Amino acid sequence: MKEAGENTANATNVEDLIASARQGQPRAVARLISLVEHAHPALQEVAAALLPHTGRAHVVGLTGPPGVGKSTSTSMLVSALRADGNRVGVLAVDPSSPFSGGALLGDRIRMSEHATDPAVFIRSMATRGQLGGLAWAAPQAVRVLDAAGFDVILVETVGVGQSEVDVVRLADTTVVLLAPGMGDGIQAAKAGVLEIADIFVVNKADRDGAEATVRDLRQLVAMNRREVRGASWRQPVVPTAAVDGKGSGELLAALRDHLGWLREHGELDRRRLVRARAEVEAIALDRLRARLGQLHGGDRLDELAGRVVGRQLDPYTAAERLITDLRR
Repeated sequence: MKEAGENTANATNVEDLIASARQGQPRAVARLISLVEHAHPALQEVAAALLPHTGRAHVVGLTGPPGVGKSTSTSMLVSALRADGNRVGVLAVDPSSPFSGGALLGDRIRMSEHATDPAVFIRSMATRGQLGGLAWAAPQAVRVLDAAGFDVILVETVGVGQSEVDVVRLADTTVVLLAPGMGDGIQAAKAGVLEIADIFVVNKADRDGAEATVRDLRQLVAMNRREVRGASWRQPVVPTAAVDGKGSGELLAALRDHLGWLREHGELDRRRLVRARAEVEAIALDRLRARLGQLHGGDRLDELAGRVVGRQLDPYTAAERLITDLRR
């Protein structure tokens, strides 16, 4: 079997790798995710082979500003899910090293207590400069974990504040974490990332001010109740103290309730359609950019850009000419 970093892979190797991953072999799962991260030439073949085995996992995104305890909360949730009999995959998306491009934080540092559990797979992924709090390869990595038979996939975002909204296009359920004493919670809710929440978690609820934060969020939810084709979902506000495991049962119940609501009202299929559209669009745009770079060695784009700077062409005409060249 060839290593993930090699430049070729035949169908037998891909089939063997996927079969091993579906048997729960973590090394095979890790190699498949490495194929994704490195845009391996066999990636399209891998995606096609994975497809029949996907669509079963509940994908849960965990996001929120830095310092709220996302990693601790993720670890707590893994413990609760395992106690409930679920196999759990975790994608922990970290900032990239400016030198190597790799994740700055490692999975063993994050959740070492789960490292020896064969029913838990944890992978750190670097953003590699991707905005929105997610790694560019995260959707494909989720597909790998789904096909490998994990019941729940937790995607923990990088923690960059209000810009990390891409998780809502990846997850079936989005959990937004806050903590008391981190500023005006209501103002933050009006301003940004909290609008994407399906479930609110107020972590570090044993601290002063936690009750006020919970109360304010519940008032906000009451004023901004969501509706989907006439059916409404009222986001629960769950207080937790993740370091002690407090509130894990309530959070698990909220996740179950939301998944049931999604299925009952057809919202799960709608969200997955949005996810697939975004993924297809991203792949198409990536391939178009690659073709642009190959067009006359990249000189054609520079030529047209120069003519725009020289006021010989407007940018729309230049773009049309570039598209015409791509069609040839």
